[in-house]
Amino acid sequence: MNLSDSQTSGVVPRRVSAMEAVLTHLRAAIERGEYAVGDKLPSEAELCRRLEVSRPVLREALRALQVMGLTVSRTGKGTFVVADAVDEPTFGDYAAGDLLEVRRHVEIPVAGYAAARRTPENLDHLVHLLDRMERETDTTAWVAMDTVFHIAVAEASQNPVFRRVIEEIRDALARQSAFLNELGGRREQSNREHRAIVEALVDGSEHDAVAAMSHHLDRVETTLTTILRSERTDPPAKGGSQA
Repeated sequence: MNLSDSQTSGVVPRRVSAMEAVLTHLRAAIERGEYAVGDKLPSEAELCRRLEVSRPVLREALRALQVMGLTVSRTGKGTFVVADAVDEPTFGDYAAGDLLEVRRHVEIPVAGYAAARRTPENLDHLVHLLDRMERETDTTAWVAMDTVFHIAVAEASQNPVFRRVIEEIRDALARQSAFLNELGGRREQSNREHRAIVEALVDGSEHDAVAAMSHHLDRVETTLTTILRSERTDPPAKGGSQA
């Protein structure tokens, strides 16, 4: 069974990564009860053999299962199923709902302050960073810049406390960003949303900046909800293994 060339269903089919296909397969198996709560998943070597994927691909999928709260990894013992349905993922030390709540209360007003207070240096930094993000093709590099982008918006507010708050949650932001981009294909959409935020800051429009950041976080929440609630099926497609 090779899962690397699977596609999601929908109006516009989206080619998914090998990791997403493996995750889809394992998640569906858990939800169907093939792996019950308390069961240990097969070894990495066995799963790689069955699914015909590389170990790095499998490990990414296993990490995503843990984020979803379906499994836990016990050092030296393996991966165990702890739930048969997705509840709420955690990103680093924070639950997804808690993280989004804080982001709404902090980043939306911060965008308005940034529009009113930004300096030419702030704008140059943000425009340059956004240009790099739009050209970037490596997910890991893009995720790192995504976090820097949100810190830079906070910095443009000229209030160091806001920057400190975003820096405090930067690890969680990076984990959330990686999760949404790997499973939700959000990179291009995020770039457009970031562009709208920067344009509002360039225009000095507090109203537009608040609206753009609010829309961005709305889309984050929508994508997260779609990933967690969507009904998954085991895709049957064929193709070559991905590393």
